[in-house]
Amino acid sequence: MLMSEGVEWGLHCCMVLAWLGDRAPIATARLAEIFELPPEYLKKRLQPLVREGILESTPGVRGGYRLAKAPERISLMDIVAAVEGRTGAFRCTEIRRRGAGETAAESEFAKPCGISTAMRRAELAWRRELASQTVADLLAGAPANASARARRFYEQRTA
Repeated sequence: MLMSEGVEWGLHCCMVLAWLGDRAPIATARLAEIFELPPEYLKKRLQPLVREGILESTPGVRGGYRLAKAPERISLMDIVAAVEGRTGAFRCTEIRRRGAGETAAESEFAKPCGISTAMRRAELAWRRELASQTVADLLAGAPANASARARRFYEQRTA
């Protein structure tokens, strides 16, 4: 499954916002600078996280983003679904009923397609795995100096 870079950007920004803690909202340009990302594009990627209640957005000169809830309450699936949408990855169009299948008895289609069943089962496992992991888990697994480095970078640019 291919996900947009917005998922990676959203996850990293959530981690940085958690590391920066209860500071004033962090401007889009500042978040973008931390990762050398284009600010306007990043802003578009973060808006779905605001709509889903993962981030809070404050408008204006002193505006920006902060986490809307604790890192342990934000699952990776929350972020993926916010950025990519909730539509399933596999769409069965029942092609087995076309061509040679047009003449098959209806009883052959009484059970769901095995391909569709397998794909849905795999996607459900993938979604469950992402739902079982949180931003707090990512923070716990990050290198020890990553949070200090992000804070130092941010503070040097705001001083």
